Amino acid sequence: MNRPPDWRAPLLGGLYTGLLYLALPLALARLHWRGRRDSDHRRRWRERLGFIPSLPPSGCLWVHAVSVGEARAALPLIRALRARYPETPLLVTTTTLTGSRQVQAALGDRVRHVYAPYDLPGAARRFLRRARPRLAVIMETELWPNLLRRCAQTGIPVLVANARLSERSARGYARIGPLTRAMLRDVSLIAAQADADAERFRGLGAPRVQVTGNLKYDLTLPATLPERGRTLRHALLGANRPVWIAASTHAGEEEPILAAFASLRSRWPALLLLLVPRHPERFDGVAALCRERGFKLARRGEGRACEPNTAVFLGDTMGELLLFYAAADIAFVGGSLVPTGGHNVLEPASLGLPVLFGPHMFNFTEAGQRLLEAEAAWQVSDASDLAAAVERLLADPASGRAAGQRGRAVVERHRGALAASLAQIERLLVQ
Repeated sequence: MNRPPDWRAPLLGGLYTGLLYLALPLALARLHWRGRRDSDHRRRWRERLGFIPSLPPSGCLWVHAVSVGEARAALPLIRALRARYPETPLLVTTTTLTGSRQVQAALGDRVRHVYAPYDLPGAARRFLRRARPRLAVIMETELWPNLLRRCAQTGIPVLVANARLSERSARGYARIGPLTRAMLRDVSLIAAQADADAERFRGLGAPRVQVTGNLKYDLTLPATLPERGRTLRHALLGANRPVWIAASTHAGEEEPILAAFASLRSRWPALLLLLVPRHPERFDGVAALCRERGFKLARRGEGRACEPNTAVFLGDTMGELLLFYAAADIAFVGGSLVPTGGHNVLEPASLGLPVLFGPHMFNFTEAGQRLLEAEAAWQVSDASDLAAAVERLLADPASGRAAGQRGRAVVERHRGALAASLAQIERLLVQ
């Protein structure tokens, strides 16, 4: 039975839009300020208001991935869409600069990239009029009421692919329930990662939800990646040194990681920490922190090989995380010692690495739980736990390799979301 329209939805929508307009000068000023460090922010600010180059009248397929993690998850789907619809232009939008760099590094000029518009009625209208999408594919949980409303009004089907919704996010959406329900009615289909995600969406009033699985299991690794990892290790890291990677780290995580590393170095003096902060604006600060703690540092961006007394190799480049994983023996995945929600634990698992992560994994609950159940991963709570877990794996490399194989098997066993998502896209395009 369909609910009658809730009079509170337009009221909340008007308040939401008004607040966005009030925040617009601050958002543009922030872009200008951030442009001091990277000119891309200033040079392309008009895209945020929907002023993008017009695409052909025949229309395009539009995929939106907010940042790096969503962009990487979208890559198998984007490549499959290019193969299945070779004559249809493919437009990829991101919200962040790092997401933009990920798309450009992985796909180059094979797709068109612009920044997604701010969720203002005028910006959404201009963007859709110039992009002319036949279908919108929005990755994970990037839901914007004005943009979705405009898509519905102009007959553009919207698929939320690889959709996930944590308990915390669901509580946030529930606080604006009438607006959330109206927004979800404008979505053609939500393709959820897992049953729990689907139930949370339904609980918020989403009328069309299916479970299709997690696209991150469908990651296709380049055939040359293992060899390139070995080459990097021999050329820059040190062929005979154990390598522990701490990847996608956030503020507040490097301190316990370096504390754990310091305690490990007393027994394992040859151990190398491959440290990869999540955001490029933090590279210099993390490098300074390593030096303050007394660790000799080499930086990937400088292209110099580690010396025998180099303790930390800083991964300060974009688009090379998989290569860094391929060069390592043990992986810790960040965003999990602090309440960020974790990052993609399936990438190191797919490369056969034993995986460690912290207690805050609400963005990757299902994937983390599957690896834990398979004894392919270990959850740690602090620096002491982290040091103990790394030490166990260093002391027994065979058990680490066996755990890595179990993790690889978990990834292989749960593939299939890509085929299911493509089937839904094909159905929406012919409706």
